[in-house]
Amino acid sequence: MRQINRTYGSVVMKLNIVSKEQNPLTKRKEVTFRIEHAQTGGTPNRVEVRKQLATLLKTKLELVYLKHLETKTGTMVAVGEANAYDSIEQAQIMEPKHIIARNAIPEEKPEEAQAPEEKPEEPEKAEEESQPKQEATKKEKEEKD
Repeated sequence: MRQINRTYGSVVMKLNIVSKEQNPLTKRKEVTFRIEHAQTGGTPNRVEVRKQLATLLKTKLELVYLKHLETKTGTMVAVGEANAYDSIEQAQIMEPKHIIARNAIPEEKPEEAQAPEEKPEEPEKAEEESQPKQEATKKEKEEKD
């Protein structure tokens, strides 16, 4: 059983590999692991777990896909399963799309953050259009009087 202690700031997580099997047919390593995260206060995020697994398995982060990560009820121990592929092409073929999406690094989605910024411009235009209407109604009232 291999173990790694990783410090994030002042927080320590212990990752233990429970089992590791090479699957030559699918060209991947199938890993079962256990994380003791009593000092972190909660289940670690997928990106940090993937980084630790990539370090332990001596592979690139892009080749490691977490299938399952769950904290056991009432404990500060999480168990999970992951696959480490020989190539990114093999991972794209074998892993389901939802697993690939779940393991995507959050920094890769800057377009979604930019979309809401464009919407506030439209209400300003609406206010500008309403001002001439108000002026026109004032002139109409003055003409009636």
